[in-house]
Amino acid sequence: MHRRLLAVLVCVAALLFGAPPAHARDTAHARDTAQARETAPDGIPPLTDDRGRVLTLRGWNVEDKSGRGEDALTAITERHFRDLRAHGFNFARLLVFWDDLEPRRGQYSEAYLRKIERVLGWAHKHRVQVLIDAHQDVFGPAFGHRGIPAWATRTDGLPFAPHPDDWFAEYFEPAVQRAFTHLYEDPDLRRAQERMWRVLAERFRDHPAVIGYDLINEPMGELRAGEDLPTAARRIEREQLTPMYNRLARAVRSVDPHTWLFVEPTPIVGEGVPTGLGRIHDRRVVYAPHFYNTAMEAGADYDPSAGWIEAYEAAVTRYPRAHRVPVVVGEWGPLNNALPHMGRFYRDALASLDRYGSGWAGYVWCYGGGYCALDAEGRFLTNKERTATPYAPAVAGTGPTAAWDPERAVYRLAYRARAGVTEVSLPPRPGGWRLAVKGLARTPDPGARPDRAATVRVYAVPGAHVEVTARPGGAG
Repeated sequence: MHRRLLAVLVCVAALLFGAPPAHARDTAHARDTAQARETAPDGIPPLTDDRGRVLTLRGWNVEDKSGRGEDALTAITERHFRDLRAHGFNFARLLVFWDDLEPRRGQYSEAYLRKIERVLGWAHKHRVQVLIDAHQDVFGPAFGHRGIPAWATRTDGLPFAPHPDDWFAEYFEPAVQRAFTHLYEDPDLRRAQERMWRVLAERFRDHPAVIGYDLINEPMGELRAGEDLPTAARRIEREQLTPMYNRLARAVRSVDPHTWLFVEPTPIVGEGVPTGLGRIHDRRVVYAPHFYNTAMEAGADYDPSAGWIEAYEAAVTRYPRAHRVPVVVGEWGPLNNALPHMGRFYRDALASLDRYGSGWAGYVWCYGGGYCALDAEGRFLTNKERTATPYAPAVAGTGPTAAWDPERAVYRLAYRARAGVTEVSLPPRPGGWRLAVKGLARTPDPGARPDRAATVRVYAVPGAHVEVTARPGGAG
């Protein structure tokens, strides 16, 4: 997660805005997933569960970057997951760190695995699905951050200077860039990364809370002499990240045949530059870009006329359309949510994310200021309440279309029913919600209490066209 990006990224984004928009646990589930891919109306297939239902994930990142060793993950409590569910969210991207899992080469921390297990237990208790994210910031502790262990950091003696006021700039320090090259290229470090993922996947492959593994957070690399940033990013993605993801996919599949694998481009792609990633040879892959704006990360207000969201959407949808994989945005959300145009930003951003994605995780579910979703008392910070809207966590049907009208607070879902139960999530709202169902369908849950979130179940005759509408309680 980057608070302030380099000026060069501003130039890249400005240039981009002028461009034109351009597991399967059994055989039945494999068939359902294949059918979803074939019938995706916009060329991007949806995420599906082991019953073939179309999934939507809505949630937030959950992290403890300061706790290490015995204190690792102690900043995360059951309250995080209880509050996520209480606001209607069903998804958490959980940051874990290789330097805590394997502090000494070949010695994996059983205590850390138990800590992860405890967090996953809270998530399962509160019906929150978890993406386990192998997180790194500026490579790892060798450079004062978290991620890849110091013993796996090789710099060839190149210099590193910290940038306390612009930590993302540290990615462009020669020592950090060389460390990424060694991680991607050195056979022993490749094997170590594969072993790390086998340890995680073997431990958590059957945990009911785990929906996927994010193989590495915001990977970066080394620029070559004369390369501009977009060219370098596409080369790194094509020549280093693609083979790395395929290696890690094979490692995970050696112990876990079914959990979804989430793969990220570089953060440069997250700014709206089309990715150079190639095909990941696995049938359960999710494309997981991040959604940050350079100027807004540096403290600027949202500028609707700049066309950033439109340019980002046009660029970021190319890869999933070409490779027929679902999209879940792993991080998004500006630092300063109270600026004059931020309400418009959330409206535009959420509408865009809904057009092409199977879900998202905002940054970050914590209690305080800055990026936190909530204040110390658990109230949404300004404009972040806009993320808590109705949605369908699971649709037992084909061709689902959903629309949320934030001005009228009306949600509509339509689909062609298949066998199974559709779920509609309704967040807390003064006066609650009224639900209307059309078609050969019924629901035992006619509405939601105003003081709590509700998951409404819809049962329909297979083949029926079903429409579900949720509107504020008391409305006609």
